Amino acid sequence: MKPNLTIILLLILSSTILGQTDNRDYRVEVLKKDIIGKEFTFGKWNEEGATETRLKYLGTLKTEKGKVYKIMNSIWIWGLSSRATNRILVFNQKNQYLGNYYITTLNELPTEIKNGYLIFKNIDGDCNKNVETKINFKNGIPKTIFRKCDNESGNESSFEE
Repeated sequence: MKPNLTIILLLILSSTILGQTDNRDYRVEVLKKDIIGKEFTFGKWNEEGATETRLKYLGTLKTEKGKVYKIMNSIWIWGLSSRATNRILVFNQKNQYLGNYYITTLNELPTEIKNGYLIFKNIDGDCNKNVETKINFKNGIPKTIFRKCDNESGNESSFEE
């Protein structure tokens, strides 16, 4: 008796879907908790290939026209040498993903939202700790952001949808 191919495929598909949680699910889960400044960790990196995702919800930024953006830091640790992919994630008020800014190192991620600005503080030894970068979203999502390292240099990141 031949097993029904459709049943076999459905069983494989359902075990794959139930066995993994997509990072987008993690993101929405953190947004729904609405806890500002707390880092949530999903998974645990190891040398055998497991990955780890760290998410920190920073809060909301508003445009002059009343549009609301939710901002989240994302650190994804992967690979044999524990590489990290760092991003600033942007969502709308309905928790729908709009895009991100790729950030080179985790020390360059924003630290908070304060008085309507996305704040970047220099916490690594290579940059002037007295220099702070403030980015506003008053006119919408900036196409690029420039994080100052000192008064003359820094890093630019572009928004990717």
